[in-house]
Amino acid sequence: MFARSILFSIKDGSCRRNKFMVIHRCRQPSSPVISLMETALSTLHFIHTKNNSSRDRWRNHPKPNSHSKLLVWAARDTSGTLSPFHFSRRENGDDDVSVKILYCGVCHSDLHTLKNDWGFTTYPVVPGHEIVGVVTKVGINVKKFRVGDNVGVGVIVESCQTCENCNQDLEQYCPKLVFTYNSPYKGTRTHGGYSDFVVVHQRYVVQFPDNLPLDAGAPLLCAGITVYSPMKYYGMTEPGKHLGVAGLGGLGHVAIKFGKAFGLKVTVISTSPNKETEAIDKLGADSFLVSKDPEKMKAAMGTMDYIIDTISAAHSLMPLLGLLKLNGKLVTVGLPSKPLELSVFPLVAGRKLIGGSNFGGLKETQEMLDFCGKHNITADIELIRMDEINTAMERLHKADVKYRFVIDVANSLSSL
Repeated sequence: MFARSILFSIKDGSCRRNKFMVIHRCRQPSSPVISLMETALSTLHFIHTKNNSSRDRWRNHPKPNSHSKLLVWAARDTSGTLSPFHFSRRENGDDDVSVKILYCGVCHSDLHTLKNDWGFTTYPVVPGHEIVGVVTKVGINVKKFRVGDNVGVGVIVESCQTCENCNQDLEQYCPKLVFTYNSPYKGTRTHGGYSDFVVVHQRYVVQFPDNLPLDAGAPLLCAGITVYSPMKYYGMTEPGKHLGVAGLGGLGHVAIKFGKAFGLKVTVISTSPNKETEAIDKLGADSFLVSKDPEKMKAAMGTMDYIIDTISAAHSLMPLLGLLKLNGKLVTVGLPSKPLELSVFPLVAGRKLIGGSNFGGLKETQEMLDFCGKHNITADIELIRMDEINTAMERLHKADVKYRFVIDVANSLSSL
């Protein structure tokens, strides 16, 4: 019976829990049998732990203490220069999930916020809303996530949860949404993923597909959902239709991959002719259109069903509208700091539509990640250390990245 108890403990993976219970049943604590069994159980526990999944490996990982000062990187003024900074996260509540951050993507919004380009940055600011990590603690009301799960945290970490938009899983349009960083929240401000860990309400956490690499998957939490959501909402997914992708950067290169996965013909529209080979040969676009070439633009007029405009710099929409067929749709997701040029005449003459779109809600973000897992869609990234972030920001400003920086947080922040 004693042996069967031990075997049962080993088989169901509970030897850690049952080790002392089984040994306690022996009435001679000092007997050599006990010593032998302790050694055997310890050895089997080592083997069990070694062979377990990431979930089991992380059960004994040290839990973050929210009262301790976290090491993060923050900007303190409009220079946008990031440097080490310390602050405390809140305690893990009943509905919360604590996440040890492994990777964090670098979004163009991070750069805009650091420089206060949009006029609402409050310093010090800790950017980062493309967060991927592993769960280290869950509240008592959390049933969807377990310690050791690979999860993501995207652009928002709170909303009212009661308005019409929230009830329709459109939290991104909630009038009381709280962004992952630079938002007022319960008397303080939110800080993002350029940090050790984060505590988030379970509603705003998503499961990461097992087959997606965590580093290359991180940008999907902003760049990915920002192009996936409008493509779904505006019906830009009909196989055989022609999609134009304006701008080949962090958003644009993912839009190409979604377009091909939906079965669309994809043309990249760019001012940079030197991007043509990579757009077609590496990213899978069907054709490439140089927007500065008047002859090629004229030849392409009226050939596209949809255009998704990912350009973050100020530009005219008129040339793009000319590329659309009757009833064509132009959806802009870039966030230029200056107004765009637009005449209403081409809209009326061609019954064309111009729309905008924010990132997606949490339900749609999970749908997008599952779609990426099914079709093996990830971002093309350049992995950097945390202390390389200021150089990365300078390069991002010059569009010198293919196509998304991702910070190796776990392997670089802790070593600084």
